[in-house]
Formats: sequence, structure tokens, C-alpha cells
Amino acid sequence: MRRPAWIKPWMSSEDLQTWVRESQSREELQKRLAIWLTHSGPFTAHHVATLLGISTPTVWQWVGQYNRLGPSGLNRVGRGGRRWAYLTPQQEAAFLKKLRQSVQQGEILGTRRIQDELCAVTGKKVSRSYVYELLNRHHWLNSSPVPEQGKISPVSLSKFQMIPQPRIGSVSLGA
Repeated sequence: MRRPAWIKPWMSSEDLQTWVRESQSREELQKRLAIWLTHSGPFTAHHVATLLGISTPTVWQWVGQYNRLGPSGLNRVGRGGRRWAYLTPQQEAAFLKKLRQSVQQGEILGTRRIQDELCAVTGKKVSRSYVYELLNRHHWLNSSPVPEQGKISPVSLSKFQMIPQPRIGSVSLGA
């Protein structure tokens, strides 16, 4: 037989009922009801989950948060977002603004140079795919900045190689 969940006595039974009634949203009510049902009877987490229409691990998670941190433990912020980003969106925009200025002065930027500069800014080694994702996030791949016609220096032009793109519909049979 499954063991029933146990609730740490942060509040009295009356305070717990009042706390459940004061919930503001459906999600908050579900969390508080899970705690109250677990406290009010010797219900297993599976039984509470069935009554509330949620998963059993979720009930165990909420009970654990309540037992560790009290009623405020259930008010945590979700895990969404860019947790493993090297730079904040504002830092990325400032970095790309600096790059845009150098492009407008006539420099031709390749992904290798952008990657090297990102490594210098972040202090970590970044992959080439991170560079492409950064450029895509800020819509640089579809509308990349192009230097004005007369501002390209011959030195930077000699370093830049154009890779010919095959024409659509053409077939190369080889030699």
C-alpha cells in the first residue's frame, strides 16, 4: 500500500482552510487544495492527484515545496526562459549595434569573426550555431547589414570570398 503524503504543520487547520479560500487563480487553488487534502485525511498523493486531475509527481512536488518553504514555497516562478544564455537580450542588442557600426564603416563580417568577438565578450567559447541563432533572433540573417558601396576597403575585400550559389533548376552532371 502506498504511503500517504505528510504535511509539515506551518498553519493550523482553520488557517489552512482560510488560506485555500483566499486563492486568486485556478492554479493557486489547485496547489492549495492539494496541500489541504493531503493534510485533512490520510490520502495518498495518487488519490489527491486523481481528485484534482493532475499528475502524482506534481502533488509530491507541491507537498515538498510546502514542507520545505511553507505556504510561500508554492509561489515560485516557473522554469521557462533562456536559462543558459550567454548574454541578456539587451547585451545581445548592444553587441550587434557595435557590429552594425563596423559594417557601416566598410568592414565585412564573417561568422568566424563574430564568433571570436562573442567569445571575447562572454569570456566563454561559443559555438558557430550560437552565432547563427543570435543573428536569427535579431533578424540579421534575412536582412543583414550591407556596407555602403564606396566604403569597402580593398584589404577587407581581398579577405572576403564569395561562394557561388547554384542557380535554381540547374543540374550539375559533373565532369
